[in-house]
Amino acid sequence: MDKTELIESIREINKTAKPEFLARFSEKELHAYLEHLAELSPEELVVTS
Repeated sequence: MDKTELIESIREINKTAKPEFLARFSEKELHAYLEHLAELSPEELVVTS
């Protein structure tokens, strides 16, 4: 997966993540974050206001 694909995948899970913010990170860091998001349960992914 390239950097653009990683950012798109992250944003599918974390809709509040801004592409401009994510673009600051390396592909390795984005991949690690995506793996972390994939391990979370749906309850942990809920954003509260």
